[in-house]
Amino acid sequence: MCEGNRRHAPSWDAFMSCSFASSFRGRNVFVTGHTGFKGSWLALWLERLGARVTGYSLAPTTETNNFELTSLADRIAAHHLNDVRDGRALEAALRQAQPDVVFHLAAQPLVRAGYDFPHETFETNVMGTTNLLEALRVIGKPCSVVIVTTDKCYENAEQVWGYRETDRLGGHDPYSASKAAAEIVASCYRSAYFARESAEDHGIRVATARAGNVIGGGDWSKDRLITELVRCIRCGESVSLRYPKAVRPWQHVLEPLSGYLHLAGRLLEDGDPALCNAWNFGPIPGEELRVDEISDMFIDLWGKGHWRDTSSSFHPHETGVLRLCIDKAVWQLGWRPRWHMPDAIARCVRWFKNHYSGGDAAEECYTDIADYERAHAVDVAPADPLPRVHRPSARVA
Repeated sequence: MCEGNRRHAPSWDAFMSCSFASSFRGRNVFVTGHTGFKGSWLALWLERLGARVTGYSLAPTTETNNFELTSLADRIAAHHLNDVRDGRALEAALRQAQPDVVFHLAAQPLVRAGYDFPHETFETNVMGTTNLLEALRVIGKPCSVVIVTTDKCYENAEQVWGYRETDRLGGHDPYSASKAAAEIVASCYRSAYFARESAEDHGIRVATARAGNVIGGGDWSKDRLITELVRCIRCGESVSLRYPKAVRPWQHVLEPLSGYLHLAGRLLEDGDPALCNAWNFGPIPGEELRVDEISDMFIDLWGKGHWRDTSSSFHPHETGVLRLCIDKAVWQLGWRPRWHMPDAIARCVRWFKNHYSGGDAAEECYTDIADYERAHAVDVAPADPLPRVHRPSARVA
């Protein structure tokens, strides 16, 4: 962000006058994927904001999961265990919920699982999105819709600068390609059925959200970095890092969720059709850390652990460098990240340590949410350079 733009920018206090805090109170909100990591956090936050939440998802995929630990089914208004590939069941649940807002998070969310199960990945991520939008078209109830995809929907050229929402879509692997296709499906429905120029007639406003690699308490998904760090530290094993030098736009789970809520709140309150497009929600510029840096920070904060470099072994292709440009969300939505990565990682460590010490998962989540809501505004481009974390050689087993 150039100095000239910052000199004439509105204050962060002015930005926060567009807060979503009251946007969802008393609203019917439909969340797909509410049994997953991000979905469970989002449903808890919406419940805290006073929304009547209906969840639609498959059963949790891991034995230990945030959905059950937080007793989320007992906290929300309705709970459907079903598949987004079942278009009839999805339409019936939407008719029953009569949503004012829809957050679509249900997906096959893992790159490596996409290699193992490409058909299921495309069917879930592409046809699941199609089923949702088609059901909304048939039902015809005005609502605001946020389709969550991923930062990996871009055709990755290993460039050092962040991808913008207007950059080319693509995917070297089934997961990434399926999410790029889901973006195209959403764009198609916006053009063919939910056109901006006729928004006053149909009342359905659709936007898509692309976020980075999220971390936080309550994630036990396979092949996730924090999940593996916690498991290996507790078992006394060495953590295997497939791509220790890979750069990712890491962020605490509440960062992109605040973006989704902010976007949906603006769609609800403003109803501006110009908001119906794609949005990036990533970390503070300059905090796109390497895998080994994140691992070192986590191990230091936990107080023990080590990792080993397995990059010389065969692994399916994964992106080496990935960054997101968040200028559009900052300047047009008034959204910005609040937590620096050291704080985000410290909260992950605290969450898991408290959990394994017998703590209450729901209270831990609510504590993080409340702290996030109270967080002091921070500039997107900090005046002081952020400290980089250097990998001590002792970390490598």
